[in-house]
Amino acid sequence: MPGTGLWRTKSVEQSILDTDEPDTKLRKNLGTWDLIVFGVSVVIGAGIFTLAARTAGDVSGPSVSLAFVLSAIACGLAALCYAEFASTVPVAGSAYTYSYATFGEFIAWIIGWDLILEFAVAAAAVSKGWSVYLEEVLKLIGLSVPTSLPLGPLQFDWGALLLVVVLSTLLAVGTKLSARVSLVITIIKVAVVLLVIVVGLAYINADNYTPFIPPAEQATEDSPAIEQSLLSLMLGGQTSTYGMFGLLAGASLVFFAFIGFDIVATTAEETKNPQKNAPRGILGSLAIVTVLYVAVALVVTGMVPYTDLATTEDGTRATLATAFAQHGVTWAAAIISVGALAGLTTVVMVLLLGQTRVLFAMSRDGLMPKGLAKTSTAGTPMRATVLVGVVVVLAAAFFPADKLEEMVNVGTLFAFILVSLGVIVLRRTRPDLPRGFRAPLVPFVPILAILACLWLMLNLTALTWVRFLVWMIAGVVIYFLYGRSHSRLGKEGDVANGGSVTS
Repeated sequence: MPGTGLWRTKSVEQSILDTDEPDTKLRKNLGTWDLIVFGVSVVIGAGIFTLAARTAGDVSGPSVSLAFVLSAIACGLAALCYAEFASTVPVAGSAYTYSYATFGEFIAWIIGWDLILEFAVAAAAVSKGWSVYLEEVLKLIGLSVPTSLPLGPLQFDWGALLLVVVLSTLLAVGTKLSARVSLVITIIKVAVVLLVIVVGLAYINADNYTPFIPPAEQATEDSPAIEQSLLSLMLGGQTSTYGMFGLLAGASLVFFAFIGFDIVATTAEETKNPQKNAPRGILGSLAIVTVLYVAVALVVTGMVPYTDLATTEDGTRATLATAFAQHGVTWAAAIISVGALAGLTTVVMVLLLGQTRVLFAMSRDGLMPKGLAKTSTAGTPMRATVLVGVVVVLAAAFFPADKLEEMVNVGTLFAFILVSLGVIVLRRTRPDLPRGFRAPLVPFVPILAILACLWLMLNLTALTWVRFLVWMIAGVVIYFLYGRSHSRLGKEGDVANGGSVTS
C-alpha cells in the first residue's frame, strides 16, 4: 500500500482483484456497440435542440458552431486520456478509481465527490427538462396536463419523478437490458436530429452568418461583474456577451452538451473486452456527436439572424423550433419535442448509471457505507441504484433546475484535468502496466487537455466558481468525518501494522 494517510494509493492490481469479490461482482456483458450507444445516448439530449440556439442568441452569435468545435477539441484530448485509463484499469468508478491509483485517497475522494456533483445534479436537471417536453408532447395528442403542480411553497414535478423511478428500476434489473432500451431510443432521436438538419438546409441564408463573431456588447448596470466569465473579468473585459470573450464563454457553455462520454469509462468493469471496447466506445461516441452538434449549430444560425434567437425580456428562450417557426414549418416543433423527449430519456438513464457506478466503487473501498456495494442476483448494485434514484427524485421533483448547467460543467472539467494529469503520473510510476490503448504523444496530449479544460473553466462565471468551492469544502468535511476512518485501505494498513479491523 504505497503512501500513508491522505496520500495512500490503491494499486491497479488490487483494484482489479476487488472486481472478483462475489458480493460486489458486476456482470461483464457489454461490447463496443453497447458502449457507443451509451455514449451517444447520454450526450445527445435536449441540448442539441436548445443549447445551440440559446448560446447563439445570448452569447456567441453565429460563431456558436466554432464554440462547439473548440469544446470538442478539449473533450477529444481528455477522451484520449480516459481511453488509456479505461483500458489499463477496467474498474467501475472512472476518474475516482484512476485518481486512487495515482494521487492517493484524499484526491480520489475529492474527485468522487466531484463526480456526484456532475452526475446526480445533471440527472436531476435533465429530468426536469424531460418533464417540460412531456407536457408539450401530451398537448400534441390533445391532453393539456401540467407536469409540475404547486405543493405548498414548492413545485411538485411528477413528470421528473415518474422518469427517474422508471429508469432506476430498469437499471436495477440489468445493465444489458438498459443498453437495449438505450439503443432503440437513441436510433429514434438520431433520426430526428438528421431529419431536422436535412429539412433546415433548405432554409439557410448565408447572410445570417455575418458577422460570424458579432461585436462585443457594452456592459450595463443590469450586468453584474460576477456573472461575467472569470477570464473576461481577469483580463479587464466589460462583458462576455458576443465578441471574442463571447465565443470563448460559448465554448464553455456548450461543453454541457458533450458531458457524458466519460460515463462510458464507468462501465469498463462490465465490458467483455475493456482493453479494446472501452477506448472504441469513448472515442467513437464523441466523434459521432461532434459531427451532429456542429451540423445543428450551422443550420440554426443559418436559418435566422442570431438576434432572433436571443432570450426575450419575459425570459422566453429560443430553441431549434424557434428557427423553424419563423419559416412557417410548424410541424418541426412537434418533431423536435418528440426527439427531445426521447433524447432526454436516455440521458437521464446513463447519468443515473454513471452516478451509481461511482457510488458503488467508493462504497467498495469503504469511503461510503459498504452495504451500497453489494450486488443483486442480476449483477447490479441494487442498493446504490435505489439510493441514487431516491436522491435524484427528491432533487428533480421539488427543486428548481436554474443555474445547474454551469455547476455540472465546472465539476466535469475538474475531473478531466485530474484524469489527464493521472495519465502522465501513471506512465512514470507504472510503466510496466499492460495498456490496451495508449494515448499518443504523452505528456504533450495530456498537458494540452489540462490547459484546454482550465481555459474552459476560466470562461465560466465567477459565481459558478464560488458555488463549486462551497461544494468541494463540504466534501472535504465529510471525508474527515466519515471516509478517512472507514477507508478499507486504511483499515488494511492498520492490520498490517499490528492493529485489528472488523468488517
